[in-house]
Amino acid sequence: MKLTKISLMALGLSALTLASCSEDEPVAVNRGRAIDFRSVIDSRATEVTNANLTDIYAAAFLGEQEFFPVMQFGKGSDGFFTSATEYYWPGDNSELTFYAYAPENPGATVTITPDEKSMKDFSPAAEIGDQIDFVTATATGTKQANETAGVPLTFNHQLVQIEVRAKTDNDVYTFNVSGVRIGQPVSKGSYDFVTSDWTLATDKAIYTDTYDQPVTLGPDAVTVMGNGGNAIILPQQLTAWDPQNDPSNSAKGAYLSIKLQIATAETGVQVYPFPSNGQCQWAAIPIDTNWEAGKKYIYTLDLTHGAGYVDPNDPIPGNPVLGGPIKFTVDVVDWVDTYVDLPAVTK
Repeated sequence: MKLTKISLMALGLSALTLASCSEDEPVAVNRGRAIDFRSVIDSRATEVTNANLTDIYAAAFLGEQEFFPVMQFGKGSDGFFTSATEYYWPGDNSELTFYAYAPENPGATVTITPDEKSMKDFSPAAEIGDQIDFVTATATGTKQANETAGVPLTFNHQLVQIEVRAKTDNDVYTFNVSGVRIGQPVSKGSYDFVTSDWTLATDKAIYTDTYDQPVTLGPDAVTVMGNGGNAIILPQQLTAWDPQNDPSNSAKGAYLSIKLQIATAETGVQVYPFPSNGQCQWAAIPIDTNWEAGKKYIYTLDLTHGAGYVDPNDPIPGNPVLGGPIKFTVDVVDWVDTYVDLPAVTK
């Protein structure tokens, strides 16, 4: 398995000014440029990138006090993200703390207040093509340090991205794939903006994408994710499905599955699923990866010498999709000498 960490380059918080005061005495107001952000992101599901990030949502705090609530900052033609309501740096050089995220509606309620900074009960969409990315950032800044240079605001992916690829060097059979399934990871969790930690529930789900135009496998690995693109789901330590001892997966172990049809290359006789009916059926393998937030995991299934197990949701779950190679035992019977006596022929 190859895994690649997706990183996001720093977002610059442009030099600006905010007004701040106490109940006892006024504080000088610095009227500079209003607080705004500049995005530089290096990163199918909807992944947040430089190209599609047009709005971010941010709140600011002065100590434990809310300086401004969550506000929308839209991207301008100059590349800066600005808000309709302008806030300015405190003139006394007080430090501000910023919490930011995108998109606005990641699939659960985001709360950023003095008492709570969280997203509660987030669940990725069941259909892989409907899943969306979720990025967050925190930073501190002061007038003196950041009014001119800007506050660096680095966004990080808080979910994991999953891609499944497949290949085969087996030229005896034709392997056609028309769907992908990610089986039984934890599907609900709550995120803490302060610690950047997830608290996972016990709910599990099956994420699926199917498509009409099958992918025919060859010796080079190709994606089998379909038009929906890669999955974007919760980070977690997986516990693998046990096809031998729990074929129906009552324990809800994790697995990857592809919607598969196998036929002989020369004659076209279908060997999976059987009987030959022109249909496809899911073929699965267990996985027990530790998925870490911000990383993309690329699984490559090699079907050269086998095709995994029948999916736990299909008939005869846990059975090998293909048996071992066809082979024969050969016993050659020795020649037996048989003598035939013939009478002499006379005229």
